[in-house]
Amino acid sequence: MTETDDPRFLNPQPRIHPSAHLKGVKLGKYAEVGERVILRDVTMGDFSYIERHSEGIYADIGRFCSIAPNVRINALEHPMERVTTHKISYRPNEFFKFQGIDADFRARRQSKRVSIGHDVWIGHGAVIMPAITIGHGAVIGANAVVTKDVAPYMIVAGNPARPIRPRFSQEIAIRLIKLAWWDWPHTVLFDAIADIQSLSIEDFLAKWER
Repeated sequence: MTETDDPRFLNPQPRIHPSAHLKGVKLGKYAEVGERVILRDVTMGDFSYIERHSEGIYADIGRFCSIAPNVRINALEHPMERVTTHKISYRPNEFFKFQGIDADFRARRQSKRVSIGHDVWIGHGAVIMPAITIGHGAVIGANAVVTKDVAPYMIVAGNPARPIRPRFSQEIAIRLIKLAWWDWPHTVLFDAIADIQSLSIEDFLAKWER
């Protein structure tokens, strides 16, 4: 029996709001894209969702990520070293004939991809700057501006974002990363839901570690 035929599971196709704008995007099973979301050259794993009015470009997002409204992933970089930061220097084609997009500047932007691990929660209005890596299980506070990499299972907040505290002890974080529950088959996840809801993190690990 395939997952599609299993009566326990809903349709695994990604759910994309009609008002969303996607280009060069790859979505995993059960992924959700909300109202007026704009994504360009983004991958997003199984079960992850991004809510209304958020934007992302040149980013890889893991599984089970929760991205709140009005989030900006890989905020636009302007060429501050040039005579002007205006887009006339890198997209002159929007104003003049016979002038093309600045391919070198585009390649520079594309090289600064954002990497977001599994089970990451990004709060309302947060901004993730270019070339940032966010580790598994991290939490980004509302309206945070992330200018430095975020360690796994670390909670950060503020402008610029700073560590507040870890979600779990280092020992627990290491065990969770080793467990890699986000890679489990969906049938195993189905069976684990009750324990996710009811067991402490220590008891859950003790039961499910193999």
